[in-house]
Amino acid sequence: MRPDKENYYLDIAQTVAELGTCLRRNYGAIIVKNDSIVSTGYVGAPRGRKNCIDMGVCTRERLAIPRGERYEMCRSVHAEANAIIAAPRTEMIGATLYLVGVEVSTGELMTDAMSCMMCKRMIINAGITRVIVRRPERKYVTIDVQREWVDHDDSLTGEFGY
Repeated sequence: MRPDKENYYLDIAQTVAELGTCLRRNYGAIIVKNDSIVSTGYVGAPRGRKNCIDMGVCTRERLAIPRGERYEMCRSVHAEANAIIAAPRTEMIGATLYLVGVEVSTGELMTDAMSCMMCKRMIINAGITRVIVRRPERKYVTIDVQREWVDHDDSLTGEFGY
């Protein structure tokens, strides 16, 4: 059976996630506009720095930092940020970002993958209008960035959604 467009792009994002170098969770992101891939991004240390998989240690794991907290302690640049960095601004305005998260320990798709607060802010400022996040069993959720992340500003309510 032929996949719909959303799952087609999510499949590509899932393949991009395989390049991730995190020891906890790897994400893959692609930005698509007018049915063309603008850029891709995966989780990894900044250029020239050692990746966690090369060092064999995750600082956040070692310090038992819970998911969604203290991202400044992470060596990596998130997939969404890397995709945004690689894309021209004009191509991001009105685009869709496709996102897939994978638990490294099990290799399973995350059932609750979502952009962190910092990535949400970057997505908003980049002008991306939709985010589609994979769920297991080829399901996905679609986020209208304006309605769900701008109009409903979770940084004011404390409902962070991760």
